[in-house]
Amino acid sequence: MLVITAGFSQQPSRADQLNDEQIIEFYQRAQGSGLTEMQIEQAAMSQGYTLNDIAKMRQRMAKIKQQSNRSGQFSADTLISRSQQGSLSQRPFSAYDSLNLLRRDTIRRPNIFGASLFKGTSLTFEPNLRIATPRNYVVGPDDELVVEIYGNSTESFRLRVSPEGSVRMLNLAPIFVSGLTIEQAEQRIVGRLRQAYQGLNRPNSGTYASVTLGNIRSIRVTMVGEVVMPGTYTLSSLSTAFNALYLAGGPNPETGSFRDIQVIRNNRIIRTIDLYDYLLRADKKDDIRLLDQDVIRVNDYGVRVEMVGQVKRPAIYEVKTGETLKNVLSFAGGFTDRAYTFSLTLRRNTPRELRISTITQEQLATFVPQSGDKYTIGEILNRYENRVQVTGAVMRPGDYALGDDITSVRSLIKRAEGLRKDAFLNRATLYRERDNTDLEAIPFDVGQLMRNETEDIPLLRQDSVHIYSVRDLREPYFVSIEGAVNRPDTIPYVTNLTVTDLIALSGGFQEGATPTRIEVARRIREDTTKMNGSETVQIFQFSIDRELHLLPADARFLLKPFDVVYVRTSPRYELQRNVTVSGEVQHPGNYAIESRGERISDILKRVGGLKTGAFLPGARFSRRGTVIATDLGAIMDNPNVSGNLLLEVGDSLFIPRLTETVSIQGAVLNPSVVSFTTGFKFKDYITQAGGFTDNARQKRSYVVYANGLKDRTKRFLFFRKYPKIEPGSRVIIPFEPFTEDRRLSPGERIGLISVIGTMTVTLTTVIINLVRLF
Repeated sequence: MLVITAGFSQQPSRADQLNDEQIIEFYQRAQGSGLTEMQIEQAAMSQGYTLNDIAKMRQRMAKIKQQSNRSGQFSADTLISRSQQGSLSQRPFSAYDSLNLLRRDTIRRPNIFGASLFKGTSLTFEPNLRIATPRNYVVGPDDELVVEIYGNSTESFRLRVSPEGSVRMLNLAPIFVSGLTIEQAEQRIVGRLRQAYQGLNRPNSGTYASVTLGNIRSIRVTMVGEVVMPGTYTLSSLSTAFNALYLAGGPNPETGSFRDIQVIRNNRIIRTIDLYDYLLRADKKDDIRLLDQDVIRVNDYGVRVEMVGQVKRPAIYEVKTGETLKNVLSFAGGFTDRAYTFSLTLRRNTPRELRISTITQEQLATFVPQSGDKYTIGEILNRYENRVQVTGAVMRPGDYALGDDITSVRSLIKRAEGLRKDAFLNRATLYRERDNTDLEAIPFDVGQLMRNETEDIPLLRQDSVHIYSVRDLREPYFVSIEGAVNRPDTIPYVTNLTVTDLIALSGGFQEGATPTRIEVARRIREDTTKMNGSETVQIFQFSIDRELHLLPADARFLLKPFDVVYVRTSPRYELQRNVTVSGEVQHPGNYAIESRGERISDILKRVGGLKTGAFLPGARFSRRGTVIATDLGAIMDNPNVSGNLLLEVGDSLFIPRLTETVSIQGAVLNPSVVSFTTGFKFKDYITQAGGFTDNARQKRSYVVYANGLKDRTKRFLFFRKYPKIEPGSRVIIPFEPFTEDRRLSPGERIGLISVIGTMTVTLTTVIINLVRLF
């Protein structure tokens, strides 16, 4: 109160000087401090506010409330939303938990219709607390009632129902509301408030009141009978029977009834729930709101039957008294599109064994199911009772109904709008199904049949008539064109097709085509008397210009099936073929090969000469990535040498600058690269590399020159001639093959001498004995 009064003391003395935000702020602070509106007004009067100021503030507060209610904005009276008091029971377990996905049931059991309603967690039937107050809600202890007074007077009360069932406000006597609906409780509370507010809720009084439900209580409901988890559950007072069933896991699929669930209140059955109404028709009339100490009993199931086969929902269904097999069929969603509806097969349990019965469609509405029945709905056969077919060269091939107007082959062909122009008239086939379902072929002359020159053939069920096309009895016709045309191709043969037509279809001539040399190759099909024995095809030659004009005689030449047209290329027409010259030349780049006889020396003349510093002995000529050793200096001096090769597409010639180093590799003590020194010989460079190693093969030494040429060491008697060294050379000294130096140890040598001595003495003794003997 000190906080509120301090706030008012800081404001101007007139209520008109307060804005709406300040009034709302003071009102919220007062509610947060637990003060009522009357206490706030008393504090304002103690600070100098007059009754007129307080009345104006009350009117402005009512106006703010009305505006916020119309606009849906957040208002001070709705700061505290409806909530649940106390903790509620949670579903103790999931009757079909996620571990069931990992378990494998080797026996596939049929589904119990309705059991899936309580399996998952997506449908919980939890009550919504943010709904308008139900007018038939029964008030009980621990409920909170919100009383709003508006108009000329504004007041708000949040009243909690005591355990004795009453509420109190202001200085009025307690009001008993337990067991009343919210509407009845409102009437009783408004009647009591009229002692403090004259004419409350009466016409033209200017002051009105409303009673709504605030925080709600919890109730306890007991689940008994054939439920998955019987027991007592704490629920919200807004909960319904379906919410309680879900918490208990629903009826036990093995023994519980889904159609006989009783809600018991004060030892009387007030409602019997049939879950099929909700499952099949979405009817929630039985989902009544529960009260404290209600009991829900799930009875044992009565009659259950199983529907399998061609129904939309195969499952086990529960049947109530008075329902027939037609009702059960509607539970299953009816027949599927492929169902055999003429009759159903029933398997029924008898006291000693099983019995099979057949139920016709006329018996469905009167047949009464018994517990344990299993009804099987079969599938229709994949055959037709009145179908005949016609395929092949008719205008409308397909299936037709055997009947009054289609009784024979002639009438069937007429119904198919007759034969096509490509029909083969000499022969057709009628395929007929025999008694053992094998097919029998019956040939006939369709031309004579359609001309009435032969007797018509009667049709039977499942007959199929096939009319051949002349195209079915021959190889597919085509013509081909190859060579210097833009789109060489093979196309279907067309009558009266000429050579010029085929060239036009292939996109015309290429640039290098020779129109004057066109050949047509034709297969030998008929008369061969005018051909010698060695010919296998006929060749026809034509001359045509690029405007596709033929000579008058040639223009009358028509192509036949399987002809191949060849368009030749000009002898001198070739694509540009390039070689590459790079390095120290005047004009490096790509050069086109001018003629088939152009050589390396010719291309060297076209590059404009060498630059200063070009190292001609080091020039490298490459073909397809491989360096070909050539002596370019010798080629330039004498173009007739053997190394002056003919140029090919992709050849490259590189002329480097002077290389002033020599590389020594292989069996030397210090393989290295040294500078070229004029006057140095082979051994001088070996000396610069530290000399030969012990396993060097000196007589196999060789030199690789910069242009790819090689020279090896030569030997004459005891003299060796080493190759000449030039700038950019690589000196290579091969290694001797590795052999292990195997020497005997002193002990091994003594043992070997002893063995040899012993063998010598033995041999001597044998010789002496032989001499004495003989």
